[in-house]
Amino acid sequence: MDAVRAVAEPRRREILRLVWDAELSAGEIAERFDVTFGAVSQHLKVLRDCGLVTLRQDGKKRFYRADREGMGPLADYLQSMWATKLDALAALAEAAEHSEKSEGTAQ
Repeated sequence: MDAVRAVAEPRRREILRLVWDAELSAGEIAERFDVTFGAVSQHLKVLRDCGLVTLRQDGKKRFYRADREGMGPLADYLQSMWATKLDALAALAEAAEHSEKSEGTAQ
């Protein structure tokens, strides 16, 4: 599977976002999802096979981190997509706050 098809799956994108700036163990990643550890493990394998994450083993624990270099231009695309979503979320939060303040002063 190529990298673009791999990140088309929402859970894989979320895994990449989780390990974008920090290394996490497979267990820490799996805790954040409502699917089995085995399902998360399969997603991690796909991401690793596509060169999107690196794996570091320490004893029995496996740690994953996004491989931005290995992603090439896909890294810039993902980062801009997440930034756009964060900007939209911030705008919604500001609009909701403004609406609450307006309702409070109207009463």
